[in-house]
Parts: sequence; structure tokens; C-alpha cells
Amino acid sequence: MLKELSIENLAVIERVDARFDDKFNVFTGETGAGKSILIGGINAILGQRTTKDIVRTGAPKAVISAVFDELPAEAADKLSELGFSAEDGEVMLTREISADGKSSARINGRTATAAMLREVGSLLVDIHGQHENRILMSNDNQRDILDSYGAIGEILEDYRAKFRDFSRVSRKLKTLREENENRAFKTERLTAVIEELEALNLSKGEGERLESELERCRSSARIRAALYNAYSCLYAEESSAATDLLREARKALESVSDAEPAAGELAGRLDEIIPEAEDIASEIISLMRDDDDYRREELADRVSALKHAKRRYNMDSDELVDYLEQCRGELAELGGMEDEIEELSERKHILAEEVKSRADNITALRTAAAEKLSAEICGELNFLAMPQVKIVFAVKPDKITINGRDTVEMLISANAGEELKPLNKIASGGELSRIMLAIKSVLADNDGIPTLIFDEVDAGISGRAAQKVGIKLAETARKRQVLCITHLAQIASRADCHLLIEKQTDGGRTFTHIERLDFDGRKAELARIIDGEGSDSSLKAAEEMLTEAMKSG
Repeated sequence: MLKELSIENLAVIERVDARFDDKFNVFTGETGAGKSILIGGINAILGQRTTKDIVRTGAPKAVISAVFDELPAEAADKLSELGFSAEDGEVMLTREISADGKSSARINGRTATAAMLREVGSLLVDIHGQHENRILMSNDNQRDILDSYGAIGEILEDYRAKFRDFSRVSRKLKTLREENENRAFKTERLTAVIEELEALNLSKGEGERLESELERCRSSARIRAALYNAYSCLYAEESSAATDLLREARKALESVSDAEPAAGELAGRLDEIIPEAEDIASEIISLMRDDDDYRREELADRVSALKHAKRRYNMDSDELVDYLEQCRGELAELGGMEDEIEELSERKHILAEEVKSRADNITALRTAAAEKLSAEICGELNFLAMPQVKIVFAVKPDKITINGRDTVEMLISANAGEELKPLNKIASGGELSRIMLAIKSVLADNDGIPTLIFDEVDAGISGRAAQKVGIKLAETARKRQVLCITHLAQIASRADCHLLIEKQTDGGRTFTHIERLDFDGRKAELARIIDGEGSDSSLKAAEEMLTEAMKSG
């Protein structure tokens, strides 16, 4: 339970330290004194969201620390799970909020995270503020209340795990069936692609070579004419052929070599040129192939098919080679799908039966718990001056979801003879406060949380109803530590520990401090609450309240 709370530089609070009783603690004070800031500090300790705006003006940071003792087993286990220990059954939680907006957390002086504070804090403190009355408006929250009372948490988690398995298998089966429906189309498409690309008989780098060879073939006529002309000039039957003319020139030079030795040398040089010219003529003949027309048509067909494929698939020739292998792989994977579908169908059927069985069990547990919980809440409300109110948790069948197959709705009849109607449509603020208090009282033995905090649970009530709420809070505090912010003397008078929150101004700055009141201090504060002045009559009434509370306590 919450043993000590220390707050520095939080809004109007410069520094306050408070120690709490293990039973019923109340906070009172003028409006604006800082009671809500105190709750804000506790929320920060519990890892809730904070902003830099809560840091006291001019201070570098706000620091909030809380010491908890007599830890429940669940909290100790959670600390151990997170890597912390609870020495002597105590733990200190600390939160710092810097003026620049940064935040840090510590557990027993060691660095932690806000998420860790939330995990631990949720097992230590349950804060009920006016906003929580609105929680009752949600059917999901109403179902959670019923499940908490029925203690079906582990059963529900087991069901949810099985439901998730069922959902996962169902999704996979649906996907496979959709894929199988398209299997014939996919097979046909992949087969057509493979046949088209295999017909190209491509290898990487071949695309450019084919286009280059085709270009050469398309120029074959011009090339052949040039080659023939070159050959005719070099080596032909006509007397004007270059090789014949070279021989005639040699012969002429040789005939005068005896008279002109230089002519003989030139004739010798021609002896070297003539064989080279004949060899060139021979190579020209070899270049003049007769199959160029056939080859050109063959290449034109292949290049045309290649260009069509490149446009169709928006790929270059090398990418088409890779795509062919990809399609072959996909086609191979399409085989064997029917076996997997059959296996998953059987698995889905088995899981569906298991989910349904577990959902039916949860429905039965909820139905039984609903009757008992409704009766206990109505008993509490009867004590809280709402004897005619009837509360029913209606468990209705619905489609199977992650939360079972039920919708749970709280129905209320505010007066005798009135029909039951949804709580979220007709309950008033005062009724909601007492209904929530009744629920908290009933659940006190189920959730194991050692500290309950009520922030203005007295909203919308007064007179005898307020007196009953005070008695009920005191009764609840016999089982759990209770902290309560109140504006009602009937509630404050029932406390075991009364803390006064006061706001003072000094040097132009506002300061808040907390004082633990003795009997006379409590009497004066209750008198102030009663009439705002602390008159003799209100002081007398306050003393009577305190005396009566001590006798009944």
C-alpha cells in the first residue's frame, strides 16, 4: 500500500511530504488548494502521461517519489520479472519531469521506464476519478467488470489464444483458397510466358549480338556488290584485272633490267605484291556467302520476337532471361497447394470446435457470475441509499469474437416498477458515483490491488446518501487502504487519517502544503466544510460526526 508520497515543484506545490494510514485516508481543502495536483502526482508515479506544463514556474524539474509496502505477490513477481527487487517488501517509484519536457523514471533508485511504472503501478493502486464514471458507459468495460468478478481471466486468456490460432488458420486458408481459384489462370499465364521466352532461346548478352548481326545481314546486298567489284578489279578474266596488270608491269620491268638495274629491283617488289593481291581476292570470295538472305530472315524473326517481349514485359534482354527462371520457379510452387488446403481445413474445423467449446464455457461462467454480481451490487446500493435501484448484467449471445460470444450490458431500473434500461442512457452523475463505489466494494476481494484512490466520489450526492458513502468507504478500508478526496463532512468524518491541503501566498508566489489533522483540527475543518465559516453550530455538528464515527469505527 502507499506508505509515503513526496512531491517537489509540481504546479503550486513547492514541496510536500505525506505519510498515509493503512486504512481510510481523506484529503480536504478549499477549491484550488492542490488536491487534484496531488492526484496528478500519483498518476505520474504510476507511469501516466505527463507534460512540462506541470513543472512549477521557475523550477528546473518536478520530482515525485512514492514508497509502497506490504506488496502483493503479483507486484513482487512483476518487479522481479522487470529485473528489480522489493527489499523488505517495499519499493520506491520515482518520476522526474524536466521543464524542457523530458521525463525519467526510477524504481528503487535504478533507471526504469514509464511503461515499467505502469506495469508495476497497475498492481499497486486503482484510481477512481469522476472520469471513471464514464467508463461505465462502455459495454466492453461492463464486460470486463463482470469478468473480473467471475475471476475468469486465465480462462479468457486461454480462449483468446485459441481464438487467435483459429483466426490465423482461417486467414491463411482463405488466402490459399483464393490463390487456388486463380491457380489455373496463373498456371496458364506462367506457361504462356515460359513458352514465349523459351522460344527466344536467349542467353545473357545475346540480345545486342543478334541486333548487330541483323544489321549486317540487312546490308548484305551492298556488301556483296562492293566485294564483287573489289574482286573483279583484283582478279578477273578481263585484261584490266589488277593482278594481270601487275604481271604485265613486272614483265615490262624485267625486260629492261639488264640495262636498268633499278627496273629489276622494282620487278622484284612486284613479285611480293602479286601474291598478296591474289590472297586478298581469295578472301573476298570467301566473304561472298550465298546464305545471307536466309540468315537475314531468321535473324529478323528472332529480333522482332525479342523486341515484342521487351515491350510487353518492360525488360531488357538480360532481365528477360532472369524473368524466365523466376516464372519456372513460380510454376513449380503452384503444385501441392491442394494438400495444404485440405490440411488447413481440417485444422480449422478442429480449432472451431475448441473455440466454440471454450466460448460456451465462458458464457456459462459469465451468466452465473452476472446473477451473483447483480445481487451484490444491488445490496451495496441499498446500503448507499438507493434501495429501489436494480442493476442487472445482461449476458446476450452474439457472434464469436476475441472476447467470447457474448455482449454484456449493464441495465438499470432506478425506481420500483420501471423497466430495465441501459445504464449508459439513464443514470445520473450521482447515481454513477455510487454505482461505481458499489462495484469497487464488491470487487475489493477479487482484484488484489492494495490501494484504492477515490477522487471526488461524492459528486452529485449529499445528506443521507453522503453519510452512507462515508460508511461504505470506511468499510472498504478495512480490507484495503483507501485514499479519498472529498468536499463532504459526512465522508471526511469517517477517516482514520485526515489530511488538510492548504494553499498560501508568500512573496507573490503560491505554495501548497499538507497537514495531518488531530481531533481539534478535524473538527475545525469539518465545520468549515459544513457552513464555510466554522460557526458554533457547525463545530458542534462536526464534533458529533467525529464522535459517532469513532464509536461505529
